[in-house]
Amino acid sequence: MPLLVDCFYSRPEFAGAYLLQEDQEGLFIENNTVHALGFLLEALSKRGLTPHQVKFLIVTHIHLDHAGGSSALMKACPNAVLLAHPKAAPHLVDPTKLVKSAKQVYGEKAFQELYGTIEPIDASRVRVMQDGEQLLWGSRKLTFIHTRGHANHHFCVFDSASEGVFTGDSFGLAYPALQKRGLFIFPSTSPTDFDPGLARQSIQKIRNLNPKHVYLTHYGAVEKVHEAAQQLLMHLDRVEALLEQAVGSSLKDEQLDAYCEKELQFYFSKELDLRGLGSDPFVWQLIQNDLKLNASGIAHVARKRRKGAS
Repeated sequence: MPLLVDCFYSRPEFAGAYLLQEDQEGLFIENNTVHALGFLLEALSKRGLTPHQVKFLIVTHIHLDHAGGSSALMKACPNAVLLAHPKAAPHLVDPTKLVKSAKQVYGEKAFQELYGTIEPIDASRVRVMQDGEQLLWGSRKLTFIHTRGHANHHFCVFDSASEGVFTGDSFGLAYPALQKRGLFIFPSTSPTDFDPGLARQSIQKIRNLNPKHVYLTHYGAVEKVHEAAQQLLMHLDRVEALLEQAVGSSLKDEQLDAYCEKELQFYFSKELDLRGLGSDPFVWQLIQNDLKLNASGIAHVARKRRKGAS
């Protein structure tokens, strides 16, 4: 079974990577940030593997909590090939635009604290995986499935050995601290590529594979796949309704983001209350940043649609 490695991104049990093993070879799915390198190498050692035995690294998409550590991990694993979406690969070979954009969002100091140094990766060590393409590795067959909606450079990976799908951010977020009263999962609608229709299609595409597990980057394995899909689609219904409200409103810029965040806060407060979690301050601390990012994604789409209608 895949080994979940906590990357301690911001806090424990928030963002992870997965280590798969076939005989004397290893494979990582998700690379997190440069600060996770020690945790990933420690996981290899626990499995009796060395960095030279890592065959492949896979990133579901190039958001930096998934792919920011790729150059450091590739340097540590000299025999590895990096597998990426066709639209993600160029930014791994030349991360200049990716780094510049992130620094504009976070600022230089916060960027360094979160992500450290991101270096170019030799193009000869990067392999593009097309939609539906399969990779035979030991006893496993890995199938790469392009899943838009969260990002247009996103794919998921179906693993024949575990009958599970590594979903990146296409199948929501399910932090362990939120699972005290049954399954609670919600979609990631962060900027800039969020598309509710495509997000819905991706959830349905993953569900239709009938996997025994979905392996979330945020965070861990979920076995109740069909229940999770139903929750995600229900939440997307509310997101789409909020998006229509945002498009039709006269609010602009920061006011629109604040409005979307307030509406999400209200919606999820009711959802958490139903599960007896609404009065837990840690729960709100845990999801606060996600709600802010999700609201920004909805507001961003609203602004684009307004421009398209004008």
